[in-house]
Amino acid sequence: MIHDYIYPEYEIKRDYDKCIVCRACERQCANDAHVYKEAAGKMTCIDGNCVNCHRCVTLCPTHALKIVRSGDTYKRNANWQNWIINELYRQAGSGAVLLSSMGTPEPYPVYWDKLLINASQVTNPSIDPLREPMEVRARLGGAPSSKPQRSADGRLQIKLPPGLDLSVPIMFSAMSYGSISYNAHESLARAASKLGIYYNTGEGGLHRDFEQYGANTIVQVASGRFGVHQGYLDIGAAIEIKMGQGAKPGIGGHLPGKKIVEDISKTRMIPEGTDAISPAPHHDIYSIEDLRQLVYSLKEATRYKKPVIVKIAAVHNIAAIASGIARSGADIIAIDGFRGGTGAAPTRIRNSVGIPIELALAAVDSRLREEGIRHHVGLVVGGSIRNSADVVKAIALGADAVYIATGALLALGCHLCRSCHSGKCNWGIATQRPDLVKRLNPEIGAQRLVNLVTAWEREIKEMMGGMGINAIEALRGNRAMLRGVGLNEKELAILGVKHAGE
Repeated sequence: MIHDYIYPEYEIKRDYDKCIVCRACERQCANDAHVYKEAAGKMTCIDGNCVNCHRCVTLCPTHALKIVRSGDTYKRNANWQNWIINELYRQAGSGAVLLSSMGTPEPYPVYWDKLLINASQVTNPSIDPLREPMEVRARLGGAPSSKPQRSADGRLQIKLPPGLDLSVPIMFSAMSYGSISYNAHESLARAASKLGIYYNTGEGGLHRDFEQYGANTIVQVASGRFGVHQGYLDIGAAIEIKMGQGAKPGIGGHLPGKKIVEDISKTRMIPEGTDAISPAPHHDIYSIEDLRQLVYSLKEATRYKKPVIVKIAAVHNIAAIASGIARSGADIIAIDGFRGGTGAAPTRIRNSVGIPIELALAAVDSRLREEGIRHHVGLVVGGSIRNSADVVKAIALGADAVYIATGALLALGCHLCRSCHSGKCNWGIATQRPDLVKRLNPEIGAQRLVNLVTAWEREIKEMMGGMGINAIEALRGNRAMLRGVGLNEKELAILGVKHAGE
């Protein structure tokens, strides 16, 4: 007998004593998990449609709803766990590659949580950020290639290569228009402009409405070259070449045709309704020399006025790859760890390929310092930066700044239901359905992002003060400010930190 029935992952619990049959849950659910039974005059549920986005729970006026994970439906087996069996049934029934959204939920080690921040005490007194100035501005880009010169009147003359100046070492990572909604993009653009930082267009081009935010925009050039033209390059403050993504190293992008509506079609410069497929490799890049050619082609196209970023996924030979990129003429290297989010990725790739960003960052920073070229490039990392402590730890491990994406979406209302690839985001973020898009108010969304980064900035200053450091530059690569707990000798060696108590 072919067993193709899979018990729902979640169950919707309704308290009928509290339910007033207002049908708000039915109106708010894009997955049709709530149904009104007219004959009975009451609401019922289709548990199998529920993705646990919590939209109905949040907006139920009487708090009559609760979503719970289903209990065990198969005999206990430590090897053949429920989720493994369910995924096997799905593939046996469809013959298709399993797709998933957001970062991996699997219980791999989170090294941020095994690193503790050092604090100053008597001999190196702490600094009160409320009473003393704390410098958290950061610059991304290479150092001057020549020594400073003095003018006839004795003033220093320093010619800096193109770079990015940040009010705080945090940027919004690449999320393409198409994978997320117009209102989500507007929220990111507005917030970046208010904060004095940058947001990344992702590989979907730039909507004309957002050209006004060009001074705070990083435009991306991916293998599909969607939306790439001279005006696009000229508008952005920086250009990012996407070679890889943490959630799917070695895999290209795919935006289904049903998401290629009129505006996205124009922005990406592809026919409406057609699938937007980015091949895994850039078909003109098969070596560092080829990458160098694209870097300088983009610099030529923008008259050497904009920094060029190369984004790569964190993989096992990341230090050697980064060393080559630093010599390619790139101004900034962006590294994306395997916990990074995505609109859609093959489940097996998302959960099994790549390495943690903490180890990748430490390895790259060490390699570039050993080769004496660390000052040639800026270093940005992303892939599950969850809070201000993660930012501080990343900078202490050698980063100049961090990218956040999932954290930014959470600030906009995302509930991590991991159904982005369906296009039915109930919170108006990862969708193109007009009725769902309007649920996200970009003005409110932008303010929430500003609030988040502002809160993190204040916490960063507090932590720096506790360390006796008053400038972010003094923290960069300062691994003496970190201590490890529960790590083995190899992990400590890669991270370049001492164990707590040493």
